[in-house]
Amino acid sequence: MTKPRIYIDGQSGTTGLQIFERIGARDDLELLRIDEDKRHDIEERRKFLNAADVVFLCLPDDGAREAVSLVDNPDVCIIDASTAHRTAEGWTYGFPELGAEQREAIARSKCIANPGCHATGLVSATAPLVQAQILPTDYPLTCYSLTGYSGGGKRMIADYEAKDRPVKLDAPGIYGLSLHHKHLPEMQKICSLAYPPVFMPVVDDYYKGMATSIMLHARMLRGGAGAADVHRCLSAHYAGQRFVKVLPFGSNDPVLYANELAGTNELHIVVCGDDELVTVTSLFDNLGKGASGAAVQNMNIVLGLDEATGLDGIRG
Repeated sequence: MTKPRIYIDGQSGTTGLQIFERIGARDDLELLRIDEDKRHDIEERRKFLNAADVVFLCLPDDGAREAVSLVDNPDVCIIDASTAHRTAEGWTYGFPELGAEQREAIARSKCIANPGCHATGLVSATAPLVQAQILPTDYPLTCYSLTGYSGGGKRMIADYEAKDRPVKLDAPGIYGLSLHHKHLPEMQKICSLAYPPVFMPVVDDYYKGMATSIMLHARMLRGGAGAADVHRCLSAHYAGQRFVKVLPFGSNDPVLYANELAGTNELHIVVCGDDELVTVTSLFDNLGKGASGAAVQNMNIVLGLDEATGLDGIRG
């Protein structure tokens, strides 16, 4: 039986390297490798892009758009890890757990937009509540998202790991202060929100792991839904999912650590609060379920494989 052919365009970046780590040793795939000195050769890239069954795009937005323009083989499935196509017509959002039909849509699609890391956290917590009409679409949503520095790519990793780095990097850094973060369009569209959330991303001095939290007032939710109601809704939505789990209500430790799921493809949702105030926190690896792990999961679905293939038990 012919092995599916896989090509990573942009393998030298953080996400590309992480995808390679997850699939490079698999014997059920054929990984196509472009010569290092031809990585920027348009015609050579065109050849590889059209020879693959599945292409991962791990490029800046403009590079991803260019790569898509080079593909003329209708049988090629593109999984784009950039921001370029996450709200574009004709592209399927690559979060299989979004709803009952999302996994089937991914399996049929030739154009899959892999979610952003912060967006994965917000969407996983918010979309089911909107779908269940517990969270009104015009709710003034706020979100706080803490990430490890690997999410900033090679340059940020180098800055944080430099021996002579500035003292300020010892402390959490609030960024996206323009309030127009690049993940906001997909957050708003995928969650069917009338307005973009007020979103505060924070980077801290640890390599990987993410904790994304939304904060809710029960009096503004449908029927005054409290924390227990929110928990029941999310538990029902994610029942039976392999990678997304809602932890038992009231069982969480008094402190949540953003790196708890580093090195996995899992996402755990923790609901806290009472009948007045509610928080929903999604814990996951920004390089795992927030990026490369999610991309490999989507590839497995496209190829008709067990979606956990190559992802179970990953650590490190």
